[in-house]
This record gives sequence, structure tokens and C-alpha cells, in this order.
Amino acid sequence: QLQLVESGGGLVQAGGSLRLSCEASSGRTLRWYTMAWFRQAPGKEREFVAGVNWSAGTYYADSMKGRFTISRDNAQITVYLQMNSLKPEDTAVYYCAATLKRTYDSRSYNDISWYDYWGQGTQVTVSS
Repeated sequence: QLQLVESGGGLVQAGGSLRLSCEASSGRTLRWYTMAWFRQAPGKEREFVAGVNWSAGTYYADSMKGRFTISRDNAQITVYLQMNSLKPEDTAVYYCAATLKRTYDSRSYNDISWYDYWGQGTQVTVSS
């Protein structure tokens, strides 16, 4: 059973940056997993932010393109979400998700039900 742990959230002013991290609690490699970041603001549904698949293909929600970057470290242990030019509307709990399922249909990466493993989330608050 894969357990994911997110870190790096916090309070930042609008226009600032944060880098979120996601690791397996056991320290195992995430190399073969498709990984993604989702977020959920109060009163809203959880939404896709960005994903990286097992072959290093990356995918972004349209509203995050150019501001957010998903990446893996060289050891394939940690997945990052670099968030720049943050806006108050980016305030949400950010969740890391993973699956071993494989597809080249990018529509699956946006689908919450595609992922089998979830972290507990990390709060990001952007002040105006």
C-alpha cells in the first residue's frame, strides 16, 4: 500500500511562489507511478492541477499552464509542484495522487477516479 506525504504548503502573498513536495512515506521510488496534483478550495470540487506520467510526460490544467510546473527528482523519489505568480484564487488544499495504471489518454489524468493513492493534503493560502 502506497502512502503519500505532501509538504511545502503555507501562507504566501499574491505574486509569490511555493514548491510543494510529495513522497512515499516508505521512501520507495515513485518511478513507475503516474503522479498528479489536485486541489480543493472550500466549497468547491477537487480539481486537477498537473500530472506527470511514468514516461515523464507532463499535463496541466489550462489555468495553471505557465505558472505551475510538475517535476520529479533524479532519484524518482519526490514529485514537486513549483507554483509561481500565485493568486488568491489558488488558495486550496493541495493533494498528491498516484496510480500504477497506464494510459496515453490524457483525459484520464484529469480524472479523480483514475488515481488509487492519495495524500492527506497540504494547505496553500495566498493573501491579497
